[in-house]
Amino acid sequence: MTDFSVPVEDMRFALDFAGRIDAISKLNGYQHLDRTTIGDILEEAARFYEEVVAPLNRPGDQQGARLEDGNVYAPDGFKEAYQAYVQAGWPGAQFPEAWGGGGLPYTIGLALNEMFKAANMAFSLCPMLTHSAVEALMRHGSDEQKAHYLEKLVTGEWTGTMLLTEPQSGSDLGTIRTRAVPQEDGSYRIFGTKIFITWGDHDMTDNIVHFVLAKTPDAPAGTRGISMFLVPKYLPNPDGSLGERNDYRIVSIEHKLGIHASPTCVVSLGDSGEGAVGWMVGNEFEGMRNMFTMMNTARIGVGIEGLALTERAYQQALTYARERLQGRRPGSTEQAAIIEHPDIKRMLLTMKANAEAMRALLYHTAFHNDLARHAEDQAAREQAANTVALLTPVVKAWCTDLGVEMTSLAIQVHGGMGFIEETGVAQHYRDARIAPIYEGTNGIQAIDLVTRKLPLEGGQTVSRYINRMTEVMDRMTAHPDLGTFRDRLTTAIQGLVETTEWLSARLQSDDMDAVLAAATPYLRQFGIVTGGWLMAVQAVAAREELTDRYDAGYLEERVKVARFYGEHLLPTTNGLIPTITAGADFLDAIG
Repeated sequence: MTDFSVPVEDMRFALDFAGRIDAISKLNGYQHLDRTTIGDILEEAARFYEEVVAPLNRPGDQQGARLEDGNVYAPDGFKEAYQAYVQAGWPGAQFPEAWGGGGLPYTIGLALNEMFKAANMAFSLCPMLTHSAVEALMRHGSDEQKAHYLEKLVTGEWTGTMLLTEPQSGSDLGTIRTRAVPQEDGSYRIFGTKIFITWGDHDMTDNIVHFVLAKTPDAPAGTRGISMFLVPKYLPNPDGSLGERNDYRIVSIEHKLGIHASPTCVVSLGDSGEGAVGWMVGNEFEGMRNMFTMMNTARIGVGIEGLALTERAYQQALTYARERLQGRRPGSTEQAAIIEHPDIKRMLLTMKANAEAMRALLYHTAFHNDLARHAEDQAAREQAANTVALLTPVVKAWCTDLGVEMTSLAIQVHGGMGFIEETGVAQHYRDARIAPIYEGTNGIQAIDLVTRKLPLEGGQTVSRYINRMTEVMDRMTAHPDLGTFRDRLTTAIQGLVETTEWLSARLQSDDMDAVLAAATPYLRQFGIVTGGWLMAVQAVAAREELTDRYDAGYLEERVKVARFYGEHLLPTTNGLIPTITAGADFLDAIG
């Protein structure tokens, strides 16, 4: 069973109580949005992704992208589905109407992206990178570059990519060798080889716009010397039509564990000796800053993949567990569906609860992104932007680590059949495994969290954020069935305060080995505790919901799932505290 149903009701619930869509609809430019309109958008998008995109997921995995005569071709049906996606107006839903977008809040755009990624992760990577390119061009591009490229990228008529990695330069981008030679007309000629380029070529659009990191002559060493360049597949004519093919070629596409439908390309620029024509984006030597605009957008997009694949795998595991007969319940002579066995229920609840916690974190982060862009008060915008900065590495790493763990659980629910490709559940695990690696490995996300994000505003950003978590406690007290959850959340928050203070002290004393050794378990603790807080917020909201927006049975289920998270999953953070504060004396045990 590989069918997929968009969990629209769960998404609405998270939008109401974690994404704060009521507050977003009061921001400048969004007052016309009401809950009915948003619901209509979600329903229409759900139909599209269920009927057009999801059916291509398994065939795309089996067929894969292919390289023929220097050109890359997407699997059968992808080109037609992409054109339907463009014609429906989904690519630019969250971008400004002035550039051909739909003018929706970022938070709604994130929800739509969740649908796409759950329906077909490999396919969704193409628009995800285009969205990153749009963000970079809107923020750093010249007026001329925006006029030539922005609307076509926003509408999906063209797609965009990032060309960062080289054979000798992965996470350490300061060692890139791609060079950009200035020309008299203001353009540059680009020479070099880039690897691991997601959707680096395809046949779904007429043009592809690459954002390439390279170094100009006499550039400073390391990352300080990197600049960014816009390099289209086809050069534009003065009238805007497409001209000649640029001087680069696709050398090969990688054979990978997962995301087979997504072509991962090796790109050679300037093979003919002339050099690929490109134009600098932003100022010289500011390529890393510009790249992080793209990368941070992509990192949140990758975080969505952890949620999306968990949801997809959970649905498949749930259906299998309801249908598969095996064993008997005590006192019964009839075979039981395996969902009747407590350990199967535990695994399914673990998947469901983690999915709801991830969704809450993602929508909560998106809400702050909308505040950072549209709040009337400058101080509120800055505070929201710092919150997004704090949460971005957590979103990327915690959600994608969980994506691997939860898709593995889905295989476990299937038993031996889960290990057989014919079942289809293994694809979700194979696809999920890349997410902790690309767009900055999860180890790098953890380092970013503890070394760059904890010190924001002199530590006030993280302190203020953790203090907010305690505000739900009084409301939980009014509901006796949330008492155990409340106690365990209190303990978990106290533990997060303890480890945050411990790390902050080590940062001040420059004990960097201890800080870096603790980074990954600390990020996991931060993610689980934040998820617990947001699940508590949603549980209280479900208990206090007085309108007829949700069925009483649905609300009761939300409370039970939240309680499972708070009482069974949240306490695992207690064991992380001694791991985080153990120091770094053990590091010399290997080398």
